[in-house]
Amino acid sequence: MTHDRTLPGPATAPRPAPADGPRPAGGHRFAYGTNGLTGHRLPDALALLAELGYEGVALTLDHAHLDPFAPGLAHRTARLGKRLADLGLAVVVETGARYLLDPRRKHAPTLLDENPAPRLDYLGRAVRVAADLGAEAVSLWSGAAPPDLGETTAWERLREGCARVLDQAQRHGVTLGFEPEPGMLVDTLEGYERLARLLGDPPAFGLTLDLGHCHCLEDAPVPDCVRRAAPRLVHVQIEDMRRGVHEHLEFGAGGMDFPPVLRALDDCGYRGLVSVELPRHSHDGPAVAERSLRFLRRAAAC
Repeated sequence: MTHDRTLPGPATAPRPAPADGPRPAGGHRFAYGTNGLTGHRLPDALALLAELGYEGVALTLDHAHLDPFAPGLAHRTARLGKRLADLGLAVVVETGARYLLDPRRKHAPTLLDENPAPRLDYLGRAVRVAADLGAEAVSLWSGAAPPDLGETTAWERLREGCARVLDQAQRHGVTLGFEPEPGMLVDTLEGYERLARLLGDPPAFGLTLDLGHCHCLEDAPVPDCVRRAAPRLVHVQIEDMRRGVHEHLEFGAGGMDFPPVLRALDDCGYRGLVSVELPRHSHDGPAVAERSLRFLRRAAAC
């Protein structure tokens, strides 16, 4: 793929249009992940994103932002919903909190663990928050299989866990977006498709497609991955990445060619959120968020 490092533009490029300005070329609805703004209080993060011109937010339920285990969740969620409406921000709910469930083990426990109850509780809370917020999707993933766990058992645990979350989602009118993640049991589109078949291909079991993950792992070019995913696509995550290296990078720092990818999303008729996923950039969050939106708007216009 061609790597165009000129897209971010010079430091003197104009600021993005405000949230009530015209939508950028291609009709893409760009959002930003709160896991890239963990140094901000959630109300401040939302105000910043709206001011920059983002149309949505990918909200990671974590100790920093809308802690799902702190008291008064329903009240805090209702207050957040009003704030999102006032700012004109759509929302998807993310469940990638690193140490929320176990202070010593990242992302643990997962649906593949012998006791997935804390993960199921967390995902159930995420579904209820999403229902109260009118979120477009709840993203989730498989987790990595323990080294001593056989493949058959791992897939059965995953199927059973996803079925339980799916049952709650369907009862609350919430759509799930399952995300293939490098290093996890389900890391490719093929794995997602296998899981969806095991669940009976329910409409509420959609796909969250991280475009950087496609560039990192999939054999096909990223635009082809978009076309393959299109029928089940409910949420898109976007960042730069290098082939074979799972590291979320700012736009222009990796090896992806973005105009064809955004064009493929547009050609497929995708109108969901396209969420910037830069979880290690909170130290420079406001500047990174601004640069990211400027880059994406210019890429979409190419």
